[in-house]
Amino acid sequence: MARPDGLKTRIFLDSGNPEDTQKALDLLGFLDGQTTNPSLVAKNPDLQKKIEDGGVLNSQEINDFYKGVVQEISQMIPDGSVSIEVYGDKDTSTEDMLAQARDMWTWIPNAHIKFPTIQSGLEAAETFVKEDGGRVNMTLVFTQDQGAAVYNATAGAKKGDVFLSPFVGRLDDKGVNGMSLIENEMKMYTQSDGHVEVLVASVRNLEHFMYTLKLGADIITCPMKILQAWADAGMPVPGNSYTYDSGDLNDLPYQELHLETSWREQNIQHDLTDVGLQKFADDWNKLIGNA
Repeated sequence: MARPDGLKTRIFLDSGNPEDTQKALDLLGFLDGQTTNPSLVAKNPDLQKKIEDGGVLNSQEINDFYKGVVQEISQMIPDGSVSIEVYGDKDTSTEDMLAQARDMWTWIPNAHIKFPTIQSGLEAAETFVKEDGGRVNMTLVFTQDQGAAVYNATAGAKKGDVFLSPFVGRLDDKGVNGMSLIENEMKMYTQSDGHVEVLVASVRNLEHFMYTLKLGADIITCPMKILQAWADAGMPVPGNSYTYDSGDLNDLPYQELHLETSWREQNIQHDLTDVGLQKFADDWNKLIGNA
């Protein structure tokens, strides 16, 4: 199979397992990138087997395992992007995140470093982009305000260097139409230099996937089961007749925000960001706790 005609959106796999990378390449015939996070790497079968076999793992060994995983993935998609996430919880300092990012940046040549969209994460990303020339993926995004803050914090970056990852499925879980956030972020960025690209994340079903393609979002990342469903359907690219049914989910209203406003003046707090950050940290810490 080959990339379908008319496909504008880049297709990423969301997985911490290189075996999935190969499956996706075999299934689609192409893959534009891969996103990883601590929770996904914690599920890696090789790491789980080490724990089940009674292996003693410390934080450095787990970090080394993560490095090996992304290096293997990078070799399989050398022309794509591989997102590597810094460890962080609500108490992790800007300096700590930045030190992790600088180390992870050396792991592979095609990395985007994932930072949480909280104050310390934005501070670290701002420095990493402007002083280190790094590429970033700002994750756990749930509001348009966060999207405006990411744009401002990374001003001056080149197109392709900054991804914004809104989590649509987790909004759906709360009765909010997550895809309306994608609509709003894309509309807000219309009048911009385009250096921030929207990466649709937390994709739960083929409808999320299809509407993302219809909107022409820059990137979508999703698990193998969604890519399999798309492939089984013949890898369609929806036309103008496609409509997305959000059911009884509530749309987020569009906000008129000024992208030139300092990100420090934006309201970037969101409960789902805090919950998601803690979940990633807990999954990582459990690996050490099981040692």
